[in-house]
Amino acid sequence: MGSFIELNDTLQITTEQGFPVAILNLEKHQRDPIKLADIADMIFEFTKKSGARVFHTAPTRCFLVQNINGKWLYWGKIIMLAQTIEGTTKDTQTTSGKYKIIEIYDPEYQMQITKHECPDGKSYF
Repeated sequence: MGSFIELNDTLQITTEQGFPVAILNLEKHQRDPIKLADIADMIFEFTKKSGARVFHTAPTRCFLVQNINGKWLYWGKIIMLAQTIEGTTKDTQTTSGKYKIIEIYDPEYQMQITKHECPDGKSYF
């Protein structure tokens, strides 16, 4: 008997899980890059990320990745403020939490890191 907890340095979430698409919009970002100062005081939430996961805690950074139909798009770095694991079995466990964005990649670097860091076949670009 044992337990399974995944350790993550990347918060990779969909719109349904709480990715802030109203604020982090790729087309807008490519035209007029979003500045950290514009969102510096915002706290974001994600919900129902499958599985029991533990993300690096502050002050250690995590990467923020948007999952768009299975393709990954790197946006920047976050610090995790809160994490909750719920569920009674391995198959029903989910992780939710709160985070703050501490860095947003400029569009050119965003494309480079997305191409370089994604698992094979997962890059948005």
